[in-house]
Amino acid sequence: MRFRYMDVMALVRKFEKPDIFLTMTCNPNWDEIKNELYPGQCAQDHLDLVARVFRAKLEVLKKRLMENDILGKVHAYVYVVEFQKRGLPHAHWLLIMKRKYKIRCPEQYDLLIYAELPNKKKYPELYKMVTKHMMHGPCGMLNPSCPCTKGRTSCKNRYPRPFCDSTSQGKDSYPVYRRRDDGRKEMIRGHTLDNQWVVPYNSYLLRTFNCHINVEACNNIKSVKYLFKYIYKGHGRASVAVREAGKKDDKGNVDEITQYREARWVTPPEAMWRIYNFDLSKNHPLVQQLQLHLQDMHMVIMNKRDKVERVIKRPRVKESMLTAYFDYNRIHPEARGILYRDFPKHFTWNSTDKVWQPRKNVAY
Repeated sequence: MRFRYMDVMALVRKFEKPDIFLTMTCNPNWDEIKNELYPGQCAQDHLDLVARVFRAKLEVLKKRLMENDILGKVHAYVYVVEFQKRGLPHAHWLLIMKRKYKIRCPEQYDLLIYAELPNKKKYPELYKMVTKHMMHGPCGMLNPSCPCTKGRTSCKNRYPRPFCDSTSQGKDSYPVYRRRDDGRKEMIRGHTLDNQWVVPYNSYLLRTFNCHINVEACNNIKSVKYLFKYIYKGHGRASVAVREAGKKDDKGNVDEITQYREARWVTPPEAMWRIYNFDLSKNHPLVQQLQLHLQDMHMVIMNKRDKVERVIKRPRVKESMLTAYFDYNRIHPEARGILYRDFPKHFTWNSTDKVWQPRKNVAY
């Protein structure tokens, strides 16, 4: 978690704060899934198919964002795939836009992000998708047993949101989106909901992927920490008890502590994702992790069967990225103006010979 977090913070240092936070959730009713099922089957019967289709959709989304510039020209991105204990996989994206395409005013927010029900007569297909995928709840007083309200006095996601005639910058890193009281309402899960319950979305992405795809504007690095602290806080765990009914010790007591076992909880979609060896997270551009250590205290990779004496006698065993950086600066004066953190932009690391070599093309 720490390594991945630091990689993304290196991107933030170079390209400034993230601009867009995007969440895409798998839809089990996608045609690509339903068309491959046998009569009487559902998506839960072929979670290998669910994992493969969701991964293909992620690749399409990446192409639309990076090559087609749907939300503007992207300078850097990172995404992380999450698997809930009882639910479908979804991916969280952070996009850092190029300086010209950064969102800086409410008028630009309204061009990309919507938090209202569309015109049902003018956009019937979009209206159907918004009411199906982008309506929160109902929760709060309408449904106290909803997971986001259970054990609380109100919704933890602050729904229903107040009406607002225009978009403005909020107190936290997210703006207050326009939610006009235009009288548009829809019956959702037994309750009549209006614009106060709409989750922010992008019309093009919603119509293209036909799934829950939340798009938010953000300008705070807290979203980076949330991305990795929440996802990589540790794998899911479950307590399991396996015992014979009525079995007791010599004194007639039942030792419940020794009979329970803590085990790792892996959902079927996550198991298939790992079997297929799909990426759990990815960032662009790539970040070179540099070694930093005291003298003669760098890490050495060795096989457990190797003898320490032979490892110490290996050629250039005392060299590392850091010592090679010092050596290159000592020999080549033109490199002395480049900081160690920026060295990979101009040079590549040869792990075999343990030397820095000039790049043919300058990196980001």
